[in-house]
Formats: sequence, C-alpha cells, structure tokens
Amino acid sequence: MAERIVIDPVTRIEGHAKITIQLDDSGHVADARFHVTEFRGFERFCEGRPLWEMAGITARVCGICPVSHLLSSAKAGDQILAVDIPPAAEKLRRLMNLGQIVQSHALSFFHLSAPDLLLGWDSAPAQRNIFGLIAAHPELARSGIRLRQFGQEIIEALGGSKIHPAWAVPGGVRSALAAAHKERIKQRLPDALDIARHALAQYKSLLKKYSRESQIFGNFPSLFMGLVGPEGEWEHYDGRLRFVDSGGNVLADSIDPARYQEYIGEAVQTDSYLKSPFYRPLGYPDGMYRVGPLARLNVCSHLRTPLAQKEWEEYRERGNDTVTSSFQYHYARLIEILASLERIEELLDDAELSSNRLRADAGINKLVGVGASEAPRGTLFHHYQVDTDGKITKVNMIIATGQNNLAMNRTVEQIARHYIRGPKIPEGMLNRVEAGIRAFDPCLSCSTHAAGVMPLEIRLLGADGTLLDEIRQS
Repeated sequence: MAERIVIDPVTRIEGHAKITIQLDDSGHVADARFHVTEFRGFERFCEGRPLWEMAGITARVCGICPVSHLLSSAKAGDQILAVDIPPAAEKLRRLMNLGQIVQSHALSFFHLSAPDLLLGWDSAPAQRNIFGLIAAHPELARSGIRLRQFGQEIIEALGGSKIHPAWAVPGGVRSALAAAHKERIKQRLPDALDIARHALAQYKSLLKKYSRESQIFGNFPSLFMGLVGPEGEWEHYDGRLRFVDSGGNVLADSIDPARYQEYIGEAVQTDSYLKSPFYRPLGYPDGMYRVGPLARLNVCSHLRTPLAQKEWEEYRERGNDTVTSSFQYHYARLIEILASLERIEELLDDAELSSNRLRADAGINKLVGVGASEAPRGTLFHHYQVDTDGKITKVNMIIATGQNNLAMNRTVEQIARHYIRGPKIPEGMLNRVEAGIRAFDPCLSCSTHAAGVMPLEIRLLGADGTLLDEIRQS
C-alpha cells in the first residue's frame, strides 16, 4: 500500500514548513515535496502606502535580513525619483549590506548548521542545537556569536538599530558613519577575520568525512543566477544579472535588473504559499535555477580581495570549476564572509564615508522602479508601481528562497530516495532530509511575504489517509 510521510514543521530554519514524502507500494520514495505553510501578504498590504514609507515597511518583512529589503526598496525608490545617489551614500549602503551578509551567514553556519556538521546527523536531538554545540565546542560557538555580533554592530552603527533600521531612503541614506563607530569596527575586524579563516579551515577538514553527503544533498545540474560587477567580479549590492549553467557556460549576461521579467517567470503550486521562479527561456520547470552563495561563486569570474580569491580558487578546483552540490552552500557562505570582511576593511579607509552629502532630493519622476541587490540568501527584487503622487499601486517582491524553491524540492527528493525505506524513518534520517533544506538557509517569512511556535511533527499516512504512525518533538 502506498504511504505518505509528513514532516511538519521542518526545524532550525527561519519560519515554518513541512515535508511530505510519498512512498510507493514497495516502500520506496515515489515523490517528495517541500511545503511552505505560512502566509503574510506584504505585496498586497503595501498598496496605497507612500513610496517614502516603503523601505521602512518592507524591512519588517523579516527580522533576519531586514537590511536586504531596506536596500532593495530604497534602490527601487531611487529609480522612481530618477536620481543617482551621492557616492558616499552608495558606499555606506554597501557597508551595511556587507555587515548584513556577515551576520546572517554566521547565524546560518554556526548556529543552524554546525550542530549537524560537528555533533553528527545521528546525535540526540536534545543536544543537536546551539546549546549542544556550546557544550561540545565552546570556542567555536563563542566565535560564531562574536562574528554575528560584529556584523550586527555595523548595521547598528549606521542605522541606529541592529534590526529594522529605518536608514536607507529613496535618494540615499539618513546619516554617515560616526568616527567613533568606524574605529570600533576597525578594532574588531582582526578578530572577525581570524574567526572566518579558522571556520574555513575547520570546514575544509570535514570535507572528506562528508563526501557522501556532498554527493547526495542536492547535487544535480541546474542554472545559477546572481549579480556580477563590470568585470564579472563577485557583487553584493549592485551590478548586472548573469545566468550560467552547471557547466559554467554563460546563458545570459549583463542584464539590467529592471528587465528581470524578460528572464524570470513565476509559477504557483497549490500545495505551498511559496512561488517557484524559473528561467523563462527554458520554461517551467526546466528553467530551475539556484541563487545565493553557491550561485554567486559560480557566476562570478573572480572575487578581487586576496584572501577570499585564494579560497574561491580552491573551492572551484574542488568542485571541478562549477560547484553543483547544495551541501556546499556552507562552504560558499564561509568564503563570502571572508570576502565581506576584506571589503569592509577597504571601505573603512575611504574618507568619503564621513561626507555630509548623503541624499539626492527629487520628486516622483517615473512611475515604475525596480531595486535589486544580493541578500545573504540570494538575489532580491523589489518592483514598485506608483501614481503621480507617489502612492504605491502595485508591488512585486521576488525573494531568494522562492527562487530556490524548485531546487529545494529536488534536494528533498534526492535525499529521501537515498535514505528512506519503508513506513518508519529513524530520527537521524529525518534530520538528513531537513539538513538538505537548511543548506539553502531558507527564509520563509520573506518568501511568503504566521508567527508561532510549533513542535516537530512527523505523520505517516496510508493511501486512504489513515494515520499509520506519528512522532512529535518539542
């Protein structure tokens, strides 16, 4: 009898979701689906709001990556005002985004994924978390906390708040970086760099141990998309879109993000609130692509900063030039932390950060604006339409987690086919399926645009809907 296993909710991710695994009559996996079960509706309730409020409002989409929404929204506003923001404002925005990448990647690696990597897939669930990591690897855990704190301090120094800073605005930013804050960041930078280098060394020491997981945790051909700079370099704030395939071949390049709809379509499934963007020229679902750290390191031609460039070259060599395993999102995050820290070091020496010319004044000059930047989890688009008074008439936000939706479903199915046999699944097997999702570091609050605490619930249903087995974890 065909059976269905339900994992609800998936744990150690931002937000709530469940996984349904369908077994065939012989007890083998026939299909697997990743469902996002929360809904927020930011796109609709932003309608009617003034353009000037949008950066502050959309920063509330998420408490993990508010800076990403703040900056993409402000950039959409820049287009509607039809202004070039002052150079100091752009550099300050870049600095805040680098701080955001550091703090978010540190959270993902040290707090959410390191328990699996260092304590083991089959370790006791009660210990396989940040507290268990603190007990078993106290120095690593403390380092991760300090690294995340460093990124948050940059955000706070610029925006006045670690979470939801109302700082970037259409036309620029509200304030410069105070000299005292700049010195504080400089003082803490060497420690942050040491942590990043040590974390990279420790992760690379685990690669042989987890070589099997690297082959089956979302290892498949796909397209990759991200922003790149004028010379194809790694980019995080501005730039043009580039699509490459799993062989490293460039399919589309130098795309103005304002033209994203020519290349990105959005499909909807009835079993999830999460949309499924796809590369329009190949159609749905053949146009599956991945975004985020893995994709950014695949689409760029170099990283420019010396320490990260060296690590990137080794990373690409290990992956035969294009890295296709979603397991290596962890590796890519650590390289991006290092690259971000090096760029922070460069920016802190720029005298323009203290400039008082921070904002271009203008009214509504265009009725449409698209702002795009690289959030920690991947390329983020804010697309606004306004009337002549600047009132929002339509909003479309394409979130990184949604763009990875097709790949996350493929990852869950690939892992499930390797590990699950029959109507019962050991907890360690369940954790491997969840770990495949955690590799993408999905942010479900962002992507569905409710809140609450739910226990982990796994339900096994027969073909007729009868409950055959149930496991709960608090």
